[in-house]
Amino acid sequence: MVKKVLYTTLGLIGLIVVLGVFVGGSEPSVNQNTASTSQDASAVADIAPESEQTDTENTATVSAASEQVQPAPTAHQDTFYLVTKVVDGDTIALRMNGITETIRLIGINTPETVDPRTAVLCFGTEASNKAKELLMGKQVRIEKDPSQGDRDKYGRLLAYVYREDGLFFNKYMIEKGYAYEYTYNIPYKYQSEFKAAQKSAEAKKYGLWGNGACDGSEQTKTPPPPPTPPPSSQYSCATNLYNCSDFLTHMEAQSVYEACGGAGNDVHKLDNDKDGLACESLP
Repeated sequence: MVKKVLYTTLGLIGLIVVLGVFVGGSEPSVNQNTASTSQDASAVADIAPESEQTDTENTATVSAASEQVQPAPTAHQDTFYLVTKVVDGDTIALRMNGITETIRLIGINTPETVDPRTAVLCFGTEASNKAKELLMGKQVRIEKDPSQGDRDKYGRLLAYVYREDGLFFNKYMIEKGYAYEYTYNIPYKYQSEFKAAQKSAEAKKYGLWGNGACDGSEQTKTPPPPPTPPPSSQYSCATNLYNCSDFLTHMEAQSVYEACGGAGNDVHKLDNDKDGLACESLP
């Protein structure tokens, strides 16, 4: 009986020793694992700020690069031309691509001043002088209107004219009473706008709409009617056979000029300044 108790006691002591050895040996491993985990965590902690900094730098770089390569809005590049001549209030000449082009302004008509076939009309001189004041020697751009075609029967370019400062010359002449709104055959792009401008000028009595604006004016100085020109069929349009000295009047020269095709076929060189008027020096 005593032996049995002794053996049981020794067995328990041995078991406790074994468990003690096992537990004692495993603690360093846990400590090592813990240390290793701590080192890994520390390494991650050390790397993380660098990674975040790199990401921040990359984001900043991409943002900066994005700002640099973004193109600025491209402004419309309009071509401007020098006004070399003002024929009257609705016709000018521009230097375009090395040649002189006569421009007939769309949508307006000013009283005549240079046509030998008619009298100098009321407010024509004022309109012509205003056009010279606003345009002569200035840079302008033109706008064409597909509804009106490129040229008139005299070969003049048809266009709206704008100064460099944005002044819409066609409209200005109407709204200030220097010109009438004028529709040739079919409506044009700014027809309603120009008609409104004329109504405004009439209401405000601007320019030629003013009370007594034409009293005693030069429109009464009507030149004698020119002689009737001979039929243009009597003239040849095939080659350059005539010059202005071969005609007695401007009207005669103009008739031949137009019969031969105007500016599109000025074979006789009767319109050297290309303003649609032949031999302007003739009576």
